[in-house]
Amino acid sequence: MKKRIIFLISILIPGAILIYLAAAPLLFPQENTAVLPGLSESEDATLPSESSGESLSSNPLAQESSEYPEYSKSSDPSESPDVFQEYDITLMALGDNLMHMGIVNTGKQSDGTYDYSFLFQEITDYLEAADLKVINQETIFGGNELGFSGYPYFNSPTQVGDAIAAAGFNIVLQATNHAADQGINGIYHCVDFWKKYPQILQTGINSESSEEEQSSIPLVTIKDVTFAILNYTYGPNMETLPSSLRGHLNMLCAYNESSGAIDFTSLNPQVAEDIRQARQLADIVIVFPHWGTEYQDRPSSYQKAFAQEMTEAGADLIIGTHPHVPQPVEWITAENGNRALCYYSLGNYVSTQKQALCMLEEMAWVTFHVTEDTVSIKDENTGVLPLVCHYKSGPLRLEGIYPLEEYTEELAGSHGIRSYGGVALYLSDLQAWSQDIFGEWILSSEDILGQP
Repeated sequence: MKKRIIFLISILIPGAILIYLAAAPLLFPQENTAVLPGLSESEDATLPSESSGESLSSNPLAQESSEYPEYSKSSDPSESPDVFQEYDITLMALGDNLMHMGIVNTGKQSDGTYDYSFLFQEITDYLEAADLKVINQETIFGGNELGFSGYPYFNSPTQVGDAIAAAGFNIVLQATNHAADQGINGIYHCVDFWKKYPQILQTGINSESSEEEQSSIPLVTIKDVTFAILNYTYGPNMETLPSSLRGHLNMLCAYNESSGAIDFTSLNPQVAEDIRQARQLADIVIVFPHWGTEYQDRPSSYQKAFAQEMTEAGADLIIGTHPHVPQPVEWITAENGNRALCYYSLGNYVSTQKQALCMLEEMAWVTFHVTEDTVSIKDENTGVLPLVCHYKSGPLRLEGIYPLEEYTEELAGSHGIRSYGGVALYLSDLQAWSQDIFGEWILSSEDILGQP
């Protein structure tokens, strides 16, 4: 009997001990422990209990840290702020689309219709690369029923406008000294014509509802950036501005409200007012003045004075036309610290003029850089692509527009200006004029298009 009791005790005591060891954690709870990422089992760190009053954030091992990205909120892409992607916007501008009768006749087809798509065939790649595409339409579309005419009172085929639209231009400048060549009715007709193409901003001339149109600033938005486009001419080839034209032609020069006498040496106060208003509405303010002295390759004193006034008012970019020859490019700084880039004259785009320098012309190329907070003109890829207008004589016809870098001595030797104008044209002259006038602003096709 005693042996049985001793046997049972020997069995029960070890069992009780095992039961006690298994139940001890429940009966006598201890602090929780855990092994954190990056720690070995021999480097246990004690986590705070809820009752301890110690927060997880106060424990340096539990704080958000780049050492432990799995615990960091910033590692979740959905919760990270968007990073602004900077980008560029480009502007291409051409000079006077001067439709002499030789060019009008170049577009006449064998069936009697007119087609002017040839005007822009050589610059298709540049048009496709640019965002803002500007041309100065020197001559008026006064109505085909009036017949076509050249200097001194131009009337050009509306098919020229059709070709401008088909080529992809989105800004057309009409404030020129030839805008009123067909009177006020010619202006009305031209404004109505451009209404066919709502994708194009026509500026410079206004229709009969001019009071409302004058009070609005022409705006174009490209890639979320707003550009103000202001276009003015020094006058309509008259010493006095007729009352019939007032409010219908944007005037660069001041004029007497009573007599209409034009003061060619004073800036129209409305220009500065428009620029200041545009400054409140747009990210970039661009002014296109039709100004300067014909056939002079340097800006006149009044061009320089007007450029200063426009810069001080808030213009960012000034691109001029009218002299029929190219003029330099420079930065202008006003007394109030404002700065603007000024192309004093782009020269012609097409013409059959008889002066050799008129065959050299500028394609303005401007690159705007957009950051989250600013839009500014970028030094890189901003400047001038020199072009050459090439025509033949007998009969007088336009043959094409060439980048100067592609023009040859052979082409210069065959230029129609030799017989039509009685002057010799040499490639070396064109190159020398280009270097003299444009200097460091010269761009190559590769600079613009990014390929040889």
